[in-house]
Amino acid sequence: MERFYRANYINSLGGFKSVAMVGTRSPEGRENLAIFNSFFHLGAHPPLLGCIVRTETVERQTLQYMRSSGYYTVNHVHQDILAAAHQCSAPYPADVSEFEATGLHSVYYDEIAAPFVAESRVQYGVKLIRAETLPENGTVLVIGEIVYIRIPEDSLGTDGHIDLASAGTLTCSGLDSYHSTHMIARLPRAKV
Repeated sequence: MERFYRANYINSLGGFKSVAMVGTRSPEGRENLAIFNSFFHLGAHPPLLGCIVRTETVERQTLQYMRSSGYYTVNHVHQDILAAAHQCSAPYPADVSEFEATGLHSVYYDEIAAPFVAESRVQYGVKLIRAETLPENGTVLVIGEIVYIRIPEDSLGTDGHIDLASAGTLTCSGLDSYHSTHMIARLPRAKV
């Protein structure tokens, strides 16, 4: 298959994925914002999150800043900020902040050494635990511990379930196809 055809084909084959902007800051204070669709749950106690970063064949500012500061933020995308969030995938040079380039605004909470996206409704701060290059293809597995969370109060259920649809959180398939969500049902815990 042709390279870009293959990338679209394989990226969309896996189905719907989380999509969020990752905020980081360099040791010199430069803010960076990138869009990712490779997050996955690793555990609730401790609250661990994984994501995959593409190969380091070019400079990966997000990964570099994660490593240098030890922190990053994850900021869900909703329809009002979709165009700006997608624009964060453009290859801006290191001296250009995606916040400034896209019109999004940074904000800092609870001494997390990375910027949150002020316009995002679901945000969390993550402490880097490990970043390991995978020998199979050179991508980097990033494991972090969630240390700070901000969500809309009316999206939190009494049992701890977060209704992401009510927060307007979008999902994606492939590299550039975004989708809205709605809950079909919550089923009781399955028992034998």
